Amino acid sequence: MNYLADIRSRFARALAPLIDDPAPLVAMVHPAQDAKFGDYQANCAMPLAKALKKPPRDVAAEIISRLDIADLCDPPEIAGPGFINLRLKDSVLAADTARLVGDERLGIEPVAAPKKYIVDFSAPNIAKPMHVGHLRSTVIGDSLCRILRFVGHEVLSDNHIGDWGTQFGMVIYGYRNFLDQENFDQNPVEELARLYRLVHQIAGYQGAVVELPQLRARLSEKETAAKSMSEAAEQASGPEKKDLNRKAGKLRDEVAGVREEIAGAEDKIAKVESNPAFKALCDAHPRIADRAREETAKLHAGDEANRALWEQFMPICQAALDEMYRRMGIAFDLTLGESFYNPMLAGVVDDLVRRGIAVESDGAMCVFQEGKKAPFLIRKSDGAFTYATTDLATIKYRVETLKADAALYVVGAPQAEHFELLFATAKKWGYHLDCRHISFGSVLDENRQMFRTRSGGTVGLESLLDEAVTRARQIVDANHEEGELDDSARQVIAEIVGLGAIKYADLKHNRESDYVFSWDKMLAMTGDTGTYMQYACARVGGIFRKGETTRAAVRKSATGSADDIRFTHPAERALAMQIHRFGEVLAEVLVDFRPSPLTAWLYETANAFSTFYTHCKVKDEPDDAVRKSRYLLCDLTASALEKGLELLGIQVREQM
Repeated sequence: MNYLADIRSRFARALAPLIDDPAPLVAMVHPAQDAKFGDYQANCAMPLAKALKKPPRDVAAEIISRLDIADLCDPPEIAGPGFINLRLKDSVLAADTARLVGDERLGIEPVAAPKKYIVDFSAPNIAKPMHVGHLRSTVIGDSLCRILRFVGHEVLSDNHIGDWGTQFGMVIYGYRNFLDQENFDQNPVEELARLYRLVHQIAGYQGAVVELPQLRARLSEKETAAKSMSEAAEQASGPEKKDLNRKAGKLRDEVAGVREEIAGAEDKIAKVESNPAFKALCDAHPRIADRAREETAKLHAGDEANRALWEQFMPICQAALDEMYRRMGIAFDLTLGESFYNPMLAGVVDDLVRRGIAVESDGAMCVFQEGKKAPFLIRKSDGAFTYATTDLATIKYRVETLKADAALYVVGAPQAEHFELLFATAKKWGYHLDCRHISFGSVLDENRQMFRTRSGGTVGLESLLDEAVTRARQIVDANHEEGELDDSARQVIAEIVGLGAIKYADLKHNRESDYVFSWDKMLAMTGDTGTYMQYACARVGGIFRKGETTRAAVRKSATGSADDIRFTHPAERALAMQIHRFGEVLAEVLVDFRPSPLTAWLYETANAFSTFYTHCKVKDEPDDAVRKSRYLLCDLTASALEKGLELLGIQVREQM
């Protein structure tokens, strides 16, 4: 039962005779912020009063007179200037709560009109190890798949891996020139990653050497322009002065940006030139970036030797990815990388050209969108295809072959313009797939800088998970007496707690915001953390163990009637009300595909249970009917927490 949806539908009917479009006013019906105002509150009388030119309280009274709500709520109350407060009847809430007992879906009905969703997430480059930058896409995408499936949609999770790009050219060049055969035989994934990093570092140094003089020249130009603009602004007045100051400020920002680029280039150069052996290696392999691109081009052109290496490396790299996903409890329905779409790319460009959608510009093929300066580049002047071409082929395949209704792209915020151009181009092309860019912010350290290792490198995802489990094990050991749990059980719990902490800490934030990564905060056993949620579930299990009964036995004793649930204390009713808001929260999540409302609901549910447990005896309650009711509320709380965490990809144990 979604009480909010039901109440809103009743308000829609009551408001329809009073205004042409009641939808904005219906949206002003929401859960009450404070229980003293009831369970739900409608704030629509005030704006409607302006339109009707009547006193707000009179309008509120008129809305109530038209509102068919007596079977669900106590008589509505008008508060303040015209707020309408609603409180569910205890008898209704008790009966509906009793019906939830033993219901694995907790009263959530499947959607009336299911869609077929493709959720595109994670998408690492396969020749490189996964790092912290893949964390958000992976956990957000997985949770959205779980939630969409639970509410009744058909979902295909797709890991659109990078398995055909320039990184393979780097690995192939590195394999032929820098291979440590013994290391490759013992740990091929580690060696391929080392080769990629080595070639990338050499290319970075060589690029910095070339770019540094250009950057210094550009800095001089920008500084001169900024100085001239500032001087002109000093001589001007009025609106012209304001405009010139704005332009001068923009130029000063550009100067600061170029200085940062220069500092980065100088740092790359200094690190290499302070190491004579590595400097010699760089000198022995000039133009390494071009050579790596040549290896990529040969692979794409069907070179047998490069193709053989690609086929040798692919299973090795894929197995490493699969192990990472297995550990995180994530599975994909599809893993269709860039190589899968490669045979389709020429046809995509030809069709866009034939339809007049793509045109030539400086030798390249582009799609121009009204209001956008930058074109959507689908074939470079040298004939090479781009990510844009692959993404268009992907949409075509998802519509024509997979018969999808909608596609979610869980990709970082910096790619917003790419997806805006991609979706607009697809529509021009005639593919009206409902595409959404599910953007997200970055993971930062406690200084609000990009989260990196102490040496400045990107944090590997595997090392991050290992660290989480190690820290969780310390917590597990500290909370158990000697001999209470054996070592293997403690390690299983540590894995569950560590990975759950990382996932929850990521998902509880608004996905579009950056967030600060803090081990201490995410593994805390109190507050809004995954660890607190997991221990809340275990705490419920402890109540049944102390009562020498089981959740299954309590469920078996239930009759399914309103008599099963008794509200003898406000905390009992508040807990039941909180459990029933599960459906409302899932609907909120799917408005714009944000998992954070679900984490907020979990935290509020755990807090409501804590209040209930503080004020309401369970095992020692003398009244049999009340004791039974409280055991049923405990069971429903555990079910709610378990299901909510499951939809976030987080495991629990009854005993921790």
